[in-house]
Amino acid sequence: MPEIRLIQMVKNTEPDRRAKNIGFIGLGLMGTPMVRNLCAIGANVFVWNRSSATAKELANEQKNITVCETPAHVAMNCDDTILMVTDAEAVERVIFGECGVAETCLENCLVIDMGTTSVIKTRMFAKKLTKMNGHWLDAPVSGGTTAAEDGTLTIMAGGPQDAFGRALPTLQILGERITHVGAVGAGQIAKSANQMIVGLTIGAVAEAFALARHNGVDPAKIREALFGGFAHSRILELHGERMLTEDYNPRAKCSIQRKDIAEAMELAASVNLRLPGLSTNMKLWDLMIENDWAELDHSALLLAIDPQWNKK
Repeated sequence: MPEIRLIQMVKNTEPDRRAKNIGFIGLGLMGTPMVRNLCAIGANVFVWNRSSATAKELANEQKNITVCETPAHVAMNCDDTILMVTDAEAVERVIFGECGVAETCLENCLVIDMGTTSVIKTRMFAKKLTKMNGHWLDAPVSGGTTAAEDGTLTIMAGGPQDAFGRALPTLQILGERITHVGAVGAGQIAKSANQMIVGLTIGAVAEAFALARHNGVDPAKIREALFGGFAHSRILELHGERMLTEDYNPRAKCSIQRKDIAEAMELAASVNLRLPGLSTNMKLWDLMIENDWAELDHSALLLAIDPQWNKK
């Protein structure tokens, strides 16, 4: 079994960190607060985002941000570049596409992919970058926008030990619980496991609430009664509350959850593994997309199970 290392963080602002140039590509719901945390310890952050307006707005807020015209411009200025983009296709474009990181990356550069990316493609990307004398670390995160803002993300890393050690000071700024899971791709496998459990548990909570409501019992009381027992979870706490208040402002979008479940299914198929529960769960996320609910928070999965919920 691969060695598993768990590191609990103590944040600090050592001078050598404050002077460091860090590249960051992708300023979405997660990327923007992560960049703010890097700026807070004094790092010089070179950013690129598909929407330049978002990047410029963040640069107006944070004095130590440089907005770059292309991903290649980011790589020209930084030894280490973090990615926080949507999927494997986006990763491939910003690294190996026209004006991508690979065109100008410095020798011995390190790419840290903190998004959720296909394991199979992650291994391909890492192999390709290694041939160019670069290094790859997959380090996807969990915890949502709240943890991104607080710098308390859970980070699952896959890659060589030396690449992990090199990235660790930066990861410590962004996360609180960091585990080196194994070789390249292991971090993404851990994230797939995480997203499987999240997706299935959201579905379970939604079904439990629907069952309660249709049998004349207040789902809020069901949630309260389950606290402290074996069914208690962060999903029951946070997502359960969002269901009850019908607060579907996106912290993690249904479209992203659906993409993550699809990647887990792809990984299972690659080793001829059948996952019946996940297959059923996937149909619910497909239904969310079909009903134009893709941009809602993933707690809105309740609507796929009980479409009349918001008409109660």
